[in-house]
Amino acid sequence: MPGPSYPASRRVAATMQEFFASHLVTAYQQDTESLAPQPDAQTVEEIIDAAFWASLRQEEGYFPKISLALLPPELTRQPLTFARPLPFTPVSLSRLAPAVERPGIHLGVWRYGQELCVWGTTRVIPKLCFVLEVIEPGLLVIKYRRGEDPGKYVNVAVLKGDEVKLVDEEDASLPECPAVLTSLLGFGSATDSVNVLVQLAVSMRAHGRGGALLVIPQNSVTWRESILQPILYSVTPAFSELAELMRQGVGERKGQPWQEALRRAVAAVAGLTAVDGAALMNDQHELLAFGAKIVRRKGGTRVERIIMTEPVIGTPASIVEPEQLGGTRHLSAAQFVQDQRDAVALVASQDGRFTIFVWSPCEEMVHAHRVETLLL
Repeated sequence: MPGPSYPASRRVAATMQEFFASHLVTAYQQDTESLAPQPDAQTVEEIIDAAFWASLRQEEGYFPKISLALLPPELTRQPLTFARPLPFTPVSLSRLAPAVERPGIHLGVWRYGQELCVWGTTRVIPKLCFVLEVIEPGLLVIKYRRGEDPGKYVNVAVLKGDEVKLVDEEDASLPECPAVLTSLLGFGSATDSVNVLVQLAVSMRAHGRGGALLVIPQNSVTWRESILQPILYSVTPAFSELAELMRQGVGERKGQPWQEALRRAVAAVAGLTAVDGAALMNDQHELLAFGAKIVRRKGGTRVERIIMTEPVIGTPASIVEPEQLGGTRHLSAAQFVQDQRDAVALVASQDGRFTIFVWSPCEEMVHAHRVETLLL
């Protein structure tokens, strides 16, 4: 290439080559399953560059949403292959986007001779396959498939305009790292309980209205001291659809009917977080209330400082005032966690930011994990 027209593509390309090379070496030693080919820096650069400019092109009034997977058609199952591979250009990508914008469909990209081409589409890709998603104009996410679940992806980098954020997988090793963050970083099972919180987080962020979900221990009664009584939208008996699905056996969870039922239940609960106030759910996934107003516990102190981290390489922890994180929703969630230290609060902003609040016994203060980078 004579030089990229999108500078961030070259800035991140060599890093991505090293990242995938390192992970593939480890995977080859541990895994007999077919693995994806290793991406080289030039190919990564070309894919990012074309995808960025495609993201800015409107077709019939719509900006494209595309998932690009780097692999030849022989490494997938039942691919849809074009009679002639198409040129890998922003124009081709934006024109194809309406046909492949639904979740789980990737445009297959591979090099034929000296040129990158789009060979067709696929729903199945091997582990550690380089994937680039166009989320919105100027916003790209590099990810790969991890684990046994074909729908489980791990974010590696987020590119937004000239800003590049590299996900720090080591964040999961922090002693106060909540289980939901560990799952977001790709180290949780696709069917474990914290993965339900991950799906709730994604769904909460997707409705775009902002919202808060408070997760409390099943047998806790002290949480009532931090909620204004009476609760306008109290649920009796507790809504238990999610809980009943999670009580089913592992074999049933792998079936399509169970997964569809889980998606519907998650959407139902996440939708309630859009109502002003907070939704309340216990750690067995039973919904207790929504639209609840958080108050400071009687005798409790006002939350004044919070430690904030983001799982992005080069982003150090910082001590901030809770008002710096957002508005009333963030402040009240931080207050709830300070007063109810065995609780977890998930907070979505209307602008797409997402924060997980937990109590840090190491720092003796509320810990705010900014995780929107992992939810894209």
